[in-house]
Amino acid sequence: MTAQFRFPRFFVTTPSPCPYLPGKTERKVFTELSGGHAAELNDALGRIGFRRSQNVAYRPSCADCTACVSVRVVANEFQANASQRKLLRRHSDLVISACKPWTTQEQFALLRRYLSVRHPGGGMAEMDELDFADMVEQTPVTTYVVEYREPTVDGRPGRLVGACLTDQQSDGLSMVYSFFDPDLKDRPGLGTFIILDHIMRAAKATLPFVYLGYWVKGSPRMQYKVRYQPIERLGPSGWQRFQPEEIDIVVSGQPPVGGHKLPVLG
Repeated sequence: MTAQFRFPRFFVTTPSPCPYLPGKTERKVFTELSGGHAAELNDALGRIGFRRSQNVAYRPSCADCTACVSVRVVANEFQANASQRKLLRRHSDLVISACKPWTTQEQFALLRRYLSVRHPGGGMAEMDELDFADMVEQTPVTTYVVEYREPTVDGRPGRLVGACLTDQQSDGLSMVYSFFDPDLKDRPGLGTFIILDHIMRAAKATLPFVYLGYWVKGSPRMQYKVRYQPIERLGPSGWQRFQPEEIDIVVSGQPPVGGHKLPVLG
């Protein structure tokens, strides 16, 4: 007997102010992830630019703007540059664990510190413990909270300095949301290190990609995403690589001179 699959129903949100580009409005198309095939649906939608939030997959569907572009790092071809290699060495003492998607007070306290410093007026600024639990624990797919801790002291776990909510997909790792201690002067670049660690893990597991969400042309807070090369963006013709000269312009703002066996996160 042939299995019957129900085609997902898609909905569109009402327009609201864009959090990235002043004067613009945003609109999203979304569908529910549920049932026995939620993981397969999430994988398929991820390849065409959708992101997961709890049990919903969504992507921008703005009437007059296409600035939000899905991007993913080609993990098995990635080579860290000099500054990235320095960060990998600096934070090599961190103890990294992939935890089941259950929240802790320690994680929430770290998130609150991160939001208060890095995104004080953002949409997550008013998030409480129940909201955080919903964000992490309501997942129909294979999800981990990857914790980054300082070395063990006297047999006790070291201080939690970073974390990332991560989905393991069939073709890569999707970084849903990462946060870290913004006040550690002796540990600069923790956000970069978390991304680098995910790229290394994906490559080791022969997963081709690390999905970084949306890059927004014209939004300074999103430009860090193109620093991980090679990187692909999703366009009308499918996934295509950023050309080196495009990356130079985005990062510098100036024209270039001269022209699964075991859990991957376990």
